[in-house]
Amino acid sequence: MANFIFLYRATPEDNQREMGTPEAAQANMQAFAAWMAELETKGHLVDPGQPLDRAGRVVKGKGLVTDGPFTELKDIVLGFSLIRAESLEQASELAASCPMLQGETSVEVRPIAQMDF
Repeated sequence: MANFIFLYRATPEDNQREMGTPEAAQANMQAFAAWMAELETKGHLVDPGQPLDRAGRVVKGKGLVTDGPFTELKDIVLGFSLIRAESLEQASELAASCPMLQGETSVEVRPIAQMDF
C-alpha cells in the first residue's frame, strides 16, 4: 500500500455556492464526514487532514514573497486528506466518490514520495 494526498480544490464562487448558507454547509459537511467514515472503515484513511485558511503566501527563489497560496490559479485549495491505496488508480477511484465533486470542485490525487534521510 502507498500513501496519497487528496487536495480539495474549488473556485471561490463554487465554494460560496456550496457552503454559502448554514443549511448548505451543514448538509455538505455531513456528506463529507460520512465519506471520510467510509474511507476509514475500509482502511484507506491515514489522516482526515484539515481545512486550510484562505490566507497565505507564496515564497519563491530570491526571497520573492506574494500574498495568497493561489496567486496564479483560479482555484483555491480548501483542505487535504492522507489516503492509503494500492495504486494511483485505486486512489483516483476513491477520490471519484468524494461528495464535494460538484460544479467546479475537484480532488487532486498525488502520490507521496518516500524519502530516505
